[in-house]
Parts: sequence; structure tokens; C-alpha cells
Amino acid sequence: MQHRIIVLGAGYTGAIAAGRLAKRLRREDVAITLVNAEPDFVERVRMHQLAAGQDLKPRPLREMFAGTGVALRLAKVTGLDVDRRTVAVSDANGAEELAYDTLVYALGSGWDAHGVSGVAEHAHEIAGRLGALRLRERLTRLDAGQTVLVVGGGLTGVEAATEIAEARPDLDVALAARDDLGDWLSPKGRAHLRKVFGKLGITVYEHAAVTGVEADRVATTDGRTIPAAVTVWTTGFAVHPIAQATALKVTDTGQIVVDGTMRSVSHPDVYAIGDAAMVMGPGDKPLRMSCASGVPTAWQAADAIAARLTGGELPHTSIRYFNQCVSLGRKNGLIQYVTADDRAVPAALTGRLAAVYKELVCKGAAWGVAHPTLGLPTRRRRVTREGAGAGPAIKTPA
Repeated sequence: MQHRIIVLGAGYTGAIAAGRLAKRLRREDVAITLVNAEPDFVERVRMHQLAAGQDLKPRPLREMFAGTGVALRLAKVTGLDVDRRTVAVSDANGAEELAYDTLVYALGSGWDAHGVSGVAEHAHEIAGRLGALRLRERLTRLDAGQTVLVVGGGLTGVEAATEIAEARPDLDVALAARDDLGDWLSPKGRAHLRKVFGKLGITVYEHAAVTGVEADRVATTDGRTIPAAVTVWTTGFAVHPIAQATALKVTDTGQIVVDGTMRSVSHPDVYAIGDAAMVMGPGDKPLRMSCASGVPTAWQAADAIAARLTGGELPHTSIRYFNQCVSLGRKNGLIQYVTADDRAVPAALTGRLAAVYKELVCKGAAWGVAHPTLGLPTRRRRVTREGAGAGPAIKTPA
């Protein structure tokens, strides 16, 4: 009997984990199933580009995993029973339950309305492909001079505002930030950000926490009303709600609590990676939701699962940050160098060179999904009976 590994979600983390596991383990010993609702891999770090009207290269998952031994199951995850070790899924043919011996939970996150009135009804989001496409279609119907307001002054908001302003110079693009614009950056980084915003004609509303969204305006805590023909909501992410409805130990925000190998502290046959996991990084600080955090957690989980199944050595690699890569349209960028725990240092790369750097990072991330085994040995290791644990026994040749 093969050890059944199910990976939920084929974003950056899930796709990388599935491919890495397939490279680590023998096909005779394991059955790896990757469950995803969409047939294509979505480059989430490029959703602002898609919304601004750019066409992205299609990346069909079946082509990416052809010949790897990973079975792709196109279905929506509707439930999870960690005590029975089953996943409920549904597709056009109906509902089904999938049984697992080891589960990798990589369902990621979506946009977070933070309970603000009117967001769900009137605002657009770019946390996923469908949201980005809806915003794209809405922007095409805007007349010159109409206002697009991006709410949220973090990385996603900054990238969205600059991308839209560059692609549609006829529009009045604005950004509302809860604090100072770019307050997480170094002085050099903040100065460059303001310079780019000025050149692109982006209006900035600082210390403008939005308390309500209407069809043509937003309200802020200080009583201001900001006009907006289109509101783009980029104030952070919320994890997929399924984990919170299970017996898994989760945080108040629904992230699964894991140890250093990405293993659930309450259910040892479950691993959580990416945005879905509460992972402690340098300085005993939680890792932020990002591709930069998620990819190393996928490596860590895949290597830990393989080690436990084969009797190998567990990974002990620490996850740390090196820089924050920000695109400011297609022709400009900002690379803010940071400490291991993600605090800005004085050094920053700006301008055209930074844009090239960011583009290489995005291409590298997509390449890494299709080639998740760089540096791994070519020989797959045999799963042991002991490593298989509570799952079905592994038949191995003498």
C-alpha cells in the first residue's frame, strides 16, 4: 500500500511542496495528490499587473506536473476532518471524500475586509485572479478623469496604485494609507517612493483609516470623504476559513499553529505552509503573509515529511528575510534591504535596475514552482515501514 499524501492548494507553496515531495520519494511508496480549484497556476505576485490590463503567461498545472508522479485533482475543498483524516471536495461531478495519511495544508489567504461597512458590496480586490479580472473589466469602463482609490499603504497597495497610474495616466489615481506613506521603509526608500508617486500624479491621503465604503466614495475616521469611482481594497489578507472549523490548533485569525518543521502541534499528520501557517521567524516574530515567507516553509515541510517517512535527518534551516521587492509600475522599482526579522536597513536599490531585479524575482518564483527540486539529489529515498507511521504499510522489495 502506498502512503497517501494530499496537498491542498496549488499556489506557490502547495505546488512547490508537491513537486519537492515527488522528487524526494519513490513513486512505488507514495501517492501524491495535489488538489486545486483552478486548472492554472496563478502568479499572485502579478495580480496588480493583470488588473491594470496586462496579459499573463498561462501556466496549466497539468503541464507543470506532467511526468512528476503528482496527481492533479481539480476540485474545490469544502471541508476537512482531521480526526478521520479525510478531505471533502466538490467539482462538476459532485462531492467526494479523499483519504490521506499525510496532509499538507496550503490553502493560503484572500482579502480581508476587516469588518468595514460597504467593502464587500462596493470595493474591488486583487488577492486572486478572479478579483483582479473583475477590477480589470471595471477599469476599462472608466472615463478619463475618474478617480481610482487604493485603500491600504502596504506593498500590495503601493504596487496596485503605481501600476494603475502608469497604465492609465488619464485616470485620477489616489492612495489612502492608515499611517505615513512607506513608513516601513528606510529614509532612502521613502524618498524614492514619494518621488515616483509624484511623477505618476498619485494623490496620497495619509493617516486616513477608512471606516466605510460607498459606490462613489469612502469615509475616514477623521471625518473626511474621499471620492472614488472605483475603490481597490488592499489592507491585508485573511486565511481560508476551513482550518478554523476543524480540531486543529489555530490562532485567533485561523492560522494553523506549527512547529519548526511546519508540522501541526495538535495533529502530527498535518503540515501547514504559507499564509495558512503561524510560523515564528527571527526575533520570535511571526512571518508575514508573503511569497517570500511561504516558499521556504514549503521547502521545510516537504523535506521534513520526506525525512520522517524515510528515516532521514530532519531539516533545521532557519527562515529569514533579506529584502522587500516592490514594483512601481513596469519601469521603476524599489528593493528595500532588511534585517533577518524584516526591519528596514539604510540600503535600498531604486529605479530601473530595481524594476529589473523585481521582475527577475517574479520570474524566479514561477520557475521555482515548475522546478521545485533545484539542488536535490536525483535519487529518491525509500519509505520505511516505521516512517509510514499510522498509514498503510509500505511494501518494499527485499
